[in-house]
Amino acid sequence: MNITMIGTGYVGLVSGSGLADFGMTVICVDKDRERIEKLRKGEISFYEPGLEELVQRNVKNGRLSFDSNLKTAVDRSLVIFVAVGTPDNGQGQTDLSQVEEVAQSLGEIIDDYKILVIKSTVPVGTNNWFKKIVQKKLKKEINIDIVSNPEFLREGSAIEDFMRPDRVVIGADSTRALAIMKDIYRSLYLIETPFVFTNLETAELIKYASNAFLATKISFINEVANICEKVGADVHQVAKAMGLDKRIGSKFLHPGPGFGGSCFPKDTHAFAYLGKKLGSPVSIVESVIKVNQNQRRVMVEKIEKAVGSVEGKMIGILGLTFKPNTSDVRESSAIDIILALLQKGAKVKAYDPAGMDEFKKAVHSINLTYERDAYSVVKGVDGLVILTEWNEFRNLDLKEVKKLMAQPLIVDLRNIYEPERMSELGYHYIGVGRGVTPA
Repeated sequence: MNITMIGTGYVGLVSGSGLADFGMTVICVDKDRERIEKLRKGEISFYEPGLEELVQRNVKNGRLSFDSNLKTAVDRSLVIFVAVGTPDNGQGQTDLSQVEEVAQSLGEIIDDYKILVIKSTVPVGTNNWFKKIVQKKLKKEINIDIVSNPEFLREGSAIEDFMRPDRVVIGADSTRALAIMKDIYRSLYLIETPFVFTNLETAELIKYASNAFLATKISFINEVANICEKVGADVHQVAKAMGLDKRIGSKFLHPGPGFGGSCFPKDTHAFAYLGKKLGSPVSIVESVIKVNQNQRRVMVEKIEKAVGSVEGKMIGILGLTFKPNTSDVRESSAIDIILALLQKGAKVKAYDPAGMDEFKKAVHSINLTYERDAYSVVKGVDGLVILTEWNEFRNLDLKEVKKLMAQPLIVDLRNIYEPERMSELGYHYIGVGRGVTPA
């Protein structure tokens, strides 16, 4: 089966190469010709473990190709996936301009039956709106079907998520389209992947409800951690005990500086906006957004309290991406925290295994320098802040680190080390919610 994947960003490239690995013939299309040329050369503009190998394998076997000509790709394909960006417009609403542009373009070039699959995260009602735009542009009466097939890919483990998903959600009103979608995903039936077949609106809402709930768990445990610090409790023990209750589960009960990335921030805002628009406010999600914003301020205060006044101090930062195993710095807590430290007069040295090039685009300051590794960062610093839990940061030579630092102070905002061991090594060590006994 021939498939066109419109958009070669994170979702499009992972999904397109994954479908090719399922045996489909996939053409990934993007209007960015420079990006297409790089992909043809095997160059991927972002880091995702295993993706380069997956792309190379399927290009080599002839099932995956890249093109900037949408008409050529669509003419050859029965199923058209749409995986373009749907960012926040800055006011809590979803910017659907890229989706609308695709709909306009498809309406002008489609000349026979096609199945249009929206994989981008879009507000409820978008799939029907998309179909109407396409139909309005068609030069003749043609039957088209629309399908909602939201993605649930976690950055850093996207290949595994696509190949062995927790579930596949397919929203469709056409039995013909549903049968073809089942054929596309037939490889997942062999591993007994759960499928949810529903209407368009339900499929759209499942994506937002899922991300909003996961974000809620993160904000909740962060508030619990803040309480733990005031009463002398250990948030890890609290979270472990909570997670043993099967109704709660252990996932996403890890305290830190707040959630970031390309999904949770914009999806929680979009869900909250939808609720207000419909006259059914989702007050819990609105609170989650506020808690997440406040958590970054709390983390800056934690650093200040540990270091004393940060003015004129040299602060080391390990980790700039919003999570490990990705180069994505969108909505990363590191942005807000580092900007706050710089504004308060600190000098900052930073290192991240994959995200420094992207971070340089987001933050510019003569008082922010980027180092080649963790040991270069810690040399001469008055305090070290761990912002992302990359594995390489878990295995530092802590005795060597202590020798290099001006002050043996670590503010670990991801709790990757144990307080007792750090104390034995002579560090002033501060985690998040790790049982600071009240005075």
